Amino acid sequence: MTHQEIMNAKTTGTKAPGSSNLGAVQEIVIHGDPSKPGLYTILLKVAANTKISAHHHPDDRVGTVVSGTWYFGYGDKFDKDKLKKLPVGSVYSEVQKQNHFAMTGNIPVIVEITGYGPSGVTFVNPKDDPKR
Repeated sequence: MTHQEIMNAKTTGTKAPGSSNLGAVQEIVIHGDPSKPGLYTILLKVAANTKISAHHHPDDRVGTVVSGTWYFGYGDKFDKDKLKKLPVGSVYSEVQKQNHFAMTGNIPVIVEITGYGPSGVTFVNPKDDPKR
């Protein structure tokens, strides 16, 4: 997909498997189906100034920053001091059931994530889950 096709692509909504359930995070499925067993690739379009609380996924995942600057950290609660600045081209991992958190700065971010489904999301603090 070209950058323009990505920007214009229809998203699967905010409560898609593999996403964080936040209204500021839109998911585009590139390959496979994250709700089913098998390899999948998704793009997450994350709005500017978005904070994603600590959570984990049931599958191992690898992320690549496609546009913007992504701030990502590991731990059981959101901690700005533990965030690592990941510019375009950066690659990171989301290990199965390892708690992590993220945020964006003043510009939107697109992250490509590949994993082996089925995927999902569990927030450390259930009150942080917008799906509730």
